[in-house]
Amino acid sequence: MKCEDPFLLHMFNPTKNVSPFDVNMAYEADFDGVIPYTDVELGDIHALTQDTIFSRGPKGVKRTSIFIGGRDFSLALDMLKRAKTAMVPPFEVSVFADPSGAITTAAAIVACIEFWVDKQGKGTLEGKNVDIIGTGPVGVCAGILAANCGANVTLISYLGPEVANEIAEECNSKFGVSMKGGGSRTDEEIMSFLKDSHVVIGAAKAGIQILRADQLAKAENLIVAADVNAVPPLGIEGVEVNDMGKVLDYTPKRAVGIGALAIGDIKYKVHYKLFKMMVDEKEEPIYIDHEEAFKVARVIARDKIK
Repeated sequence: MKCEDPFLLHMFNPTKNVSPFDVNMAYEADFDGVIPYTDVELGDIHALTQDTIFSRGPKGVKRTSIFIGGRDFSLALDMLKRAKTAMVPPFEVSVFADPSGAITTAAAIVACIEFWVDKQGKGTLEGKNVDIIGTGPVGVCAGILAANCGANVTLISYLGPEVANEIAEECNSKFGVSMKGGGSRTDEEIMSFLKDSHVVIGAAKAGIQILRADQLAKAENLIVAADVNAVPPLGIEGVEVNDMGKVLDYTPKRAVGIGALAIGDIKYKVHYKLFKMMVDEKEEPIYIDHEEAFKVARVIARDKIK
């Protein structure tokens, strides 16, 4: 049966395929129709957005939203900004960017870490040394969020500090943060940051162990270790996929571990909530980037972590 004034989600993706995860989540959140667009370039966004907003009346436009996917964190945010500038009030729709789920995953990671740092009696992330192993979209976004919380963030790359510094400097310039780069090719490089680390995040490629238990046993200041890798072997040895605040007895200050599936549960709830926010009828459109996602993740982490 045809739905009158259906809730429609237009998905703009710069990649060849649209993520089935995002499609499923959109339908779970009660969108009536999900329309995918692939191989979308930044220059296409203005025209696509205006075709989206001008094709429905005042009631229909309030039931229309845009999702921006792909795999590039920076490009997705550029596309979101381009879509926002294409709006012509009152013809405006909500826009949500989440390439490869990186924004909602990073928001969940940092919100969980923030929760456990506080629960351990260590206050906030302000002034904490946060070391992120992996410079993909999840690691970069988590770094930006942590830096916005006042943390001293180092992005760590297996390719070496030169590569990590280049990525950090690009993010610093674009997002107004202050991160630096480091390497993890050798034990010496790893211990050079781990000895002072308060928080370590494993965000490297799946199926690769990036930290061993004997290395963590020398991390004298460690409070939290979080791993997003759910593919064996464990990215951080000793942090199991379902851990949510499990004490790592082999660490000097009994740091706690947060595992990939536990993070994924919070990420799922954040992703779903953000889609629902666009479905719920509202007077003004919402524009969901990493900062907006983090606001929601903080609330969900506080409410859901036991």
